[in-house]
Amino acid sequence: MGADVTIAVTPDESRRVLAEPSPLAAFWSAFRENRGAMIGLTIVTIVVLAAVFADFLAPHSPIEQFRDAVRAKPVWDGGTWRFPFGTDGEGRDMLSILIYGGRVSLFIGVSVMSVSFVVGVMLGLVAAMAGTIADVAITRVMDLIMAVPSLVLAILVVAILGPSLTNTIVAVTIVYTPRYVRLVRASALGELSKDYVTAARTAGVGPLRLALSTILPNCLAPLIVQAALGVSDAILEAAGLGFLGLGAQPPTPEWGAALADSREFIRSDPWIVALPGLAILITVVAINLTGDGLRDALDPKMRRS
Repeated sequence: MGADVTIAVTPDESRRVLAEPSPLAAFWSAFRENRGAMIGLTIVTIVVLAAVFADFLAPHSPIEQFRDAVRAKPVWDGGTWRFPFGTDGEGRDMLSILIYGGRVSLFIGVSVMSVSFVVGVMLGLVAAMAGTIADVAITRVMDLIMAVPSLVLAILVVAILGPSLTNTIVAVTIVYTPRYVRLVRASALGELSKDYVTAARTAGVGPLRLALSTILPNCLAPLIVQAALGVSDAILEAAGLGFLGLGAQPPTPEWGAALADSREFIRSDPWIVALPGLAILITVVAINLTGDGLRDALDPKMRRS
């Protein structure tokens, strides 16, 4: 009968193990060190909550027209609290347009990011693991898409499919999918040469399980950062299409379309143009700051000492 083996653990080692924070706590601690990221996360949270509860927070319907208050001034310029941010050229409440417009813009950003993420991961893993022919074919198609300026390509896709909210999401998704494909392919190729992948193959792990359960989890850190930044890029792209009249169509409230509708008042009533522009600017900057914080927290090299 074999002898029992006893491993002695010193009190210092026990305290050190118990004192080590969980991965989630360590991530949150690193994220909180970035003050800009915390400010960005706070703003993003406010925008998301306003979009989710727009039906309760907006004082009016975004498509309701008040003919007795066309281009009413905001409260800081002598207006009344009936329309705190004033009204546009058709008598619609600007605050309600901004709140409901945030819902549409965030929906576009999250939808584009989600579809691009899933499709990009699939194509990137296939390119890295399916052999030279698949790799060359997928890579060349992605290079072709990235060779065309993003807004030009989005305009081309919308011109073919027709202007609508759904086609805007399709167009922007096509534009931004190559980012995820190239990122996943590069990360997966780097992981394929490591010992744990060789050991998994030796143990008989199949290609699908190897890709999804072994390689993909080790590629998620840069993907999460790219996904966060991809939301802001998609919002900007959709706003550009909306400004050109190729995005969400009236009466759907959308920040880019609101900019386009109010550009004729840039001299007489500048707040009508400035408010949607500020909404886009603040939201995009906040998402980018949050993405920077995610990058710093997920990458130990970027963490502050």
